Amino acid sequence: MGNFSGFSQEELTLVATDTVSAKINPLAPAKAAFYSAILPGLGQAYNKKYWKIPIVYAALGTGIYAYAWNKKKYNSFRDAYKERLLLGENSHDQYPFLSDQKLIDAQKFHQRNKDLSLLITVGLYVLNIVDANVSAHLQQFNVNGKLTVRPEIHQNEINYKHNVGLAFNYQF
Repeated sequence: MGNFSGFSQEELTLVATDTVSAKINPLAPAKAAFYSAILPGLGQAYNKKYWKIPIVYAALGTGIYAYAWNKKKYNSFRDAYKERLLLGENSHDQYPFLSDQKLIDAQKFHQRNKDLSLLITVGLYVLNIVDANVSAHLQQFNVNGKLTVRPEIHQNEINYKHNVGLAFNYQF
């Protein structure tokens, strides 16, 4: 095998057998999850994944906004329907063009969307905690030379064709 990117076979072997060692903190994933449970995004900051914090807040903020908007619309349609039932034709609600059935349908629609928004927001909150935990686990992943991926180029000397391959090596 010839040189690859200026490295000899001996240099590639030395690089492949080098072991990167880091001190492992077994409580780091639990801490990151706890921090994210207390304040969303704090676990990502603990893991030094600062770029994820705006994503966490944008997702949670969108869910909370959708919940609040649907709640406001639900209350508006509900109040208009109650006023119509109480005052009859003398009511001056903000939806005079809607029938009673349309007001009921609008209430159901916004109630369903309000509940769905709450469920999605809770799911995103849990996902924030899981992300912090998994990220802390992956930071402790042992990276060493026993598991390597390196391209190899072999030249066929009979017809001078280049064969490019990818070798996956695992040593026990």
